[in-house]
Amino acid sequence: MKKILFILFIIYGFGLNAQRTDYDWKKMNPQQRKEVINNLSPEERKELLKKFRDNMIIDNLEIDPKDKAEFTAVYNEYIDSQKHIKSQFNSNFNPETLSDDEAKMKLQQSFDVGQRLLDNRKKYAEKMQLVIPCQKVLKLFQSEGMMRDKMNEKKSHGGTNNPSKPRQEP
Repeated sequence: MKKILFILFIIYGFGLNAQRTDYDWKKMNPQQRKEVINNLSPEERKELLKKFRDNMIIDNLEIDPKDKAEFTAVYNEYIDSQKHIKSQFNSNFNPETLSDDEAKMKLQQSFDVGQRLLDNRKKYAEKMQLVIPCQKVLKLFQSEGMMRDKMNEKKSHGGTNNPSKPRQEP
């Protein structure tokens, strides 16, 4: 799944220059891009992917250049906050091995994390509306859902979706 996401970001980022590099991604062939990316440190790769993601979102939402920096800051804060909330739920368990009480507790925990994710989404929707119109915030959340669906579809068609493997999200 990480590979697919990585490739997706790279594809969207070809025409975009990363701030930390001087590469003209548009003029490079796929092999050259791969070599450049493979030569980056893990931190540099992460930063490059983040930059590609940000540029893809900004292009998709047609964010006004004067609002780009402010929106990017709020958007990245939102992404980090969502990741932090998700990290509080350990999904690495087999539900069939849990007792009834443990399963009830885990289920309630998943509802609590889901509610915190929803509350966080509402909070950041309000923050984003101070920078961009609510139509664009709605479009952002729609595209998040479509991206998640597409990733799940690719995962299940790629044969990597193991039904006995626990889900990664609450």
